[in-house]
This record gives sequence, structure tokens and C-alpha cells, in this order.
Amino acid sequence: MASLVLPDSNFYIDCARAGRDPFQMLGAFAHDWEFATCGVVVTEVCRGRSDPFVLQRFRERFAVMIYLPTTHHVWERTLNLAWTLDRRGSVLQMPDLIIAASALISNAAVLTRDAAFHRIPSLTVLDQLT
Repeated sequence: MASLVLPDSNFYIDCARAGRDPFQMLGAFAHDWEFATCGVVVTEVCRGRSDPFVLQRFRERFAVMIYLPTTHHVWERTLNLAWTLDRRGSVLQMPDLIIAASALISNAAVLTRDAAFHRIPSLTVLDQLT
């Protein structure tokens, strides 16, 4: 079975800004990886789509991905991460903490260009797909 990857919002946003289809890029690696999403990623990405047709296309493509729900367990993990990292002087944004907690609970790696994710203990972070 392929490994699970949760692309961070910045992956989709950076691709879209560069005029590339992020879902097509992920599809090129579908033989090696399974891709997941979560509510935070979908919301962060879709809120920035100004064209309703592009928004609909993004929503349709997110709808067929593995969805990692934000359960009570995810919120507990988010709280523990926030508390622990804050005490170390490493304050992360709430969306990043929720994405990280979702990935940790699901044994998924996070695909991101955000260096903050590297500060999260036990999280597998991918800077690119290879």
C-alpha cells in the first residue's frame, strides 16, 4: 500500500499561483503515494479561489481525496502540540497545528514548504514528492 501524504495549503496555493494544476501534479505521484486532505486545508485553499468555476473544480477534486476528519482526538493532539511547543518557545499558527495533528494521528506525512512543520516532533515532513 502506498504511503499517506497530507499536502499543506501552501502546496495548492503555490501551484495555482504558478498556473499549475496541483491535483494533476499529485496525480503524477499516485502510483507511489495516497493523498489526503482535511477541513483546514480545504478551507484555506478554497477561500482564495475567486472564480466560482475554479472553486467548484477544487471542491470536486478535494471531495474524492481521503478525508481526515477533525475529531475530538485531533483536537486533543492539537492542544498537546500547542502546549508543548509553546513551552519550548516555538509558537505555531493554529491551522498548522491542526494539520500536523491530523497527519500524526493518521500516520501521514505533510507535504509543505512551511519550515514551521519541521519543529513538530515525530512529524514526517516532505518538501517535495520524489
